[in-house]
Amino acid sequence: MTRRPRAAIIGSGNIGTDLLMKLRRSNVLDVVAMAGIDAASDGLARAAALDVAVTADGVTGLLALDAFAGVDVVFDATSAAAHHVNDAALAESGRRIVDLTPAAIGPYVVPAVNMARLSGQRNLNMVTCGGQATIPVVAALSGVADVHYAEIVASISSRSAGPGTRANIDEFTETTARALEIVGGATRGKAIIVLNPAEPPMLMRDTVVALTSTTDEDAIDAAVTAMVAQVARYVPGYRLAQRIRVDPVPASDPRRRLAGAAGRLDLQQVTVFLEVEGAADYLPAYAGNLDIMTAAAVRVAEQLVTLTPEPVR
Repeated sequence: MTRRPRAAIIGSGNIGTDLLMKLRRSNVLDVVAMAGIDAASDGLARAAALDVAVTADGVTGLLALDAFAGVDVVFDATSAAAHHVNDAALAESGRRIVDLTPAAIGPYVVPAVNMARLSGQRNLNMVTCGGQATIPVVAALSGVADVHYAEIVASISSRSAGPGTRANIDEFTETTARALEIVGGATRGKAIIVLNPAEPPMLMRDTVVALTSTTDEDAIDAAVTAMVAQVARYVPGYRLAQRIRVDPVPASDPRRRLAGAAGRLDLQQVTVFLEVEGAADYLPAYAGNLDIMTAAAVRVAEQLVTLTPEPVR
């Protein structure tokens, strides 16, 4: 019997441990190793209890594990600074890497949008939670209209924003905005994150506001609805929170300058409201912002090991 491709995780914190739980459910990958730097972490304890090889010596320890010899893909759930070190250490091994940090050494990937084009890459970056939630919608709009400007607001529970998220707000907004353009197809992108202290904790909510060329509303509705369904195949808690709104933009509206389309009359605003409920594999259900990252990362890794790389042109 042909063995299933094998995965390893670097990082035994909340993200790495949630990845561990999701990979245990995967029909494509076997998780065989986890590396951390805290020997007392809950992630390493859970992995060891599941007969996954563990080390508290980081990437150096991972490379020394017997289990690493059979690993096909590595998830990095550490930090941007650590990922630069980890990527360099893994480079000679040739292992494929799914990067959940803001390092962005490799190209941005959103599985519902551009995974097929990136299947030959060694290192793929998962953008941000807000990017994973909103870029598919912007890409869907780009498929039926010119998107002159796209602005997204990602609202998450402050409880689900750890020290890394709080320390990297600027990186979040800059990275997400760039990816809205590079992957989503918007001419110009902007991203905002809101940490909501509400109790009980709120689910992740995302708003996409796009200024597009005038297009049939049915085409917009069909494109966005189909994309939401596609993302929900790997993030079951991803859904539309309200109906899609399409409104004309008057010729005198100052927002036309944002779109660089002040003289155009055929401009409309499309507003999409999204909600992301986590699967509660390890993290609480309200932490949809973290769940969408780990669920999308597993999807990327599964496709990395199954898709045939496209030829380089």
